[in-house]
Amino acid sequence: MPVDQPLSRAASGPFAIVGRSLVLPGALDPSAFARMVLDGVDGVGHAPVGRWGLSPRRALAAHGRDAAWSDRGGYVSGFEGVFDPSSVGLSAADAASLDPLFLWALHTASGALRDAGVAAGPRVGVVMGNLSFPTTGMSRFAEHVWLRGAAREVWEAAGLPMVDPRNRFMSGLPALLVARLLGCGGPAFALDAACSSGLYAIRLGCELLADGRVDAALVGAVNRSDDLFLHVGFTALQALSRTGQSRPFHRDADGLLPAEGAGFLVLRRLSDALEAGERILAVVRGVAVGNDGRTGGLLAPSADGQARVMAEAWARSGLDPRRCGLLECHATGTKVGDATEIESSGRVFAGARALPVGSFKSNVGHLVTAAGIAGVLKVIAAMEARVRPPTLHVDAPSPALEGSPFRVLTGAEPWDDDVLVGAVSAFGFGGNDAHIVLSAPGEPPSHPAVAPAPRVPVAVVAVGARVGDAPDTAAFVAAVHGERPIGPVADRASLVREDIRFPPRDLERALPQQLLLLAAAMEAWRAAGTVDPARTGCWVGMQADAEVARYGLRWRLGEVADRLALLRGLAQDATEAWLSGARDAVVPVLEPAGVVGTMPNIPANRINAQLDLRGPGFVVCAEEASGLVALDLAARALAAGDVDAAVVGAVDVCAEPVHAAAAAAVL
Repeated sequence: MPVDQPLSRAASGPFAIVGRSLVLPGALDPSAFARMVLDGVDGVGHAPVGRWGLSPRRALAAHGRDAAWSDRGGYVSGFEGVFDPSSVGLSAADAASLDPLFLWALHTASGALRDAGVAAGPRVGVVMGNLSFPTTGMSRFAEHVWLRGAAREVWEAAGLPMVDPRNRFMSGLPALLVARLLGCGGPAFALDAACSSGLYAIRLGCELLADGRVDAALVGAVNRSDDLFLHVGFTALQALSRTGQSRPFHRDADGLLPAEGAGFLVLRRLSDALEAGERILAVVRGVAVGNDGRTGGLLAPSADGQARVMAEAWARSGLDPRRCGLLECHATGTKVGDATEIESSGRVFAGARALPVGSFKSNVGHLVTAAGIAGVLKVIAAMEARVRPPTLHVDAPSPALEGSPFRVLTGAEPWDDDVLVGAVSAFGFGGNDAHIVLSAPGEPPSHPAVAPAPRVPVAVVAVGARVGDAPDTAAFVAAVHGERPIGPVADRASLVREDIRFPPRDLERALPQQLLLLAAAMEAWRAAGTVDPARTGCWVGMQADAEVARYGLRWRLGEVADRLALLRGLAQDATEAWLSGARDAVVPVLEPAGVVGTMPNIPANRINAQLDLRGPGFVVCAEEASGLVALDLAARALAAGDVDAAVVGAVDVCAEPVHAAAAAAVL
């Protein structure tokens, strides 16, 4: 299969960041963000009233079962006061019915273009990291499809009317709407690489520029998933802070706090930006992405994988890591995660002495998919002010810092290096790793941040399929040739037990889309023969599975029970008895295996872990084009020599009521 990429002014980089815009907790514009970062403002607070759709009595519990330990996190406020729907081509009705995820993406993408002074057009592409857990809007739509009778009437009486069915398509549609409404005619898609998504988006945007497919790349990330699910999910994983504090690098750090927000950057080839006389905020000197492969588990960080990607980014930059003047760490405030990152970073920056490190998560919590973009924005703000920002709440540093080449900044200090060089790390669940090296404009770069890909043929060497009720590729081929009928719905994938490297409980609680894809990938892998997993990546097209929203319904049924009790004069103990059975009928209680089994990046990363693939691993969301975009990205990686083999797939388990209802209304 040829890689057919229209080339125009292809260049090997580096690349210039020429525009930015953001919607973050405590900051709705770059100036407010700079003040927050440089002044050390704590933007963590309690969940806004009504955000979770149920009372604190039912939402919070010390035992953490079916509830969260805390509702504290980073929450955006005041967005309605700065957002003008007409400026992004939306009507007031659309703005009122679409989930805030869409609005934040449109607002920040258009704001970044304005900030850059770059006009949208056919040579502008859009790459957006997006956490594909159901949003509030998608959850509400699913709940209304599932609810019937008196329960639905009570639900609507509680002020939760039927929502826009477009919200069901919250994985890829936001990126496509950004491109359509703003007039960007280049490639447009979203991706989910968990906490590394923002830096993955930058890497892919640089590839589009390097290959000459676009002249400007809008790259960004957003997290506006159902916050109730994130808090209860992280509680189930024992990862949420019980004390409600975000304390990266602290000796007594007890977990992370989820945060929401969005940010976009405009990338240009540095040569083009210089020729046009554009303001340059920072230069991308090197950016690398990869996966841990087979480690201790999908949630266990790997120092080897992290160090491998950091070293690659610095090698691409042509700079010595000892020149780094500020390292923005992933550091989420979990003891194991922070200690692992200090170890991995210590290998790469071993020659440094007292290198200042920090984490924006101390200001607002963990932005998940948007964390990497926020880290880049923080480094840019520090470069502009020539001030290294402080990290909050580190009065007692982690013992892991002892003997390391790092020091955590607890107060702002001047950054007076001749040429400012900084770096940002992002390490995600499922083993997704990413690292970027940035510099202030000034020193002439000598190395390509991302090299252009040649146009070379790419071969398909093996196929695996689970389509409808066809159990394997042979059955699917027979159905295509009319030799057997094929039903629309698959049974749960049958996997050869001895081939699977996951506990049975994990597979039992995994979404069918994960199992179907894994079974198809393993069939193709066995047929492919000898492949080097260290030089293999995984690209998967998919969208959020509406079944994940069942957990939100499980928890919010408590509000239905309370209102039914009031309407019908039922005793509290009677409603609690009804509630217990009703909840279990919707979905079992959320356990750690269930959290991993619903994670939207895991369809790809489960394959990475199963087959020990250490190349990039992520999911691509472009609605019905998702699989084709995944194939295009994988073919490009092969042509560029970034990998020697690629596992490429697509999965959708959409033969269910929520998708059917949305499709009937929208398509």
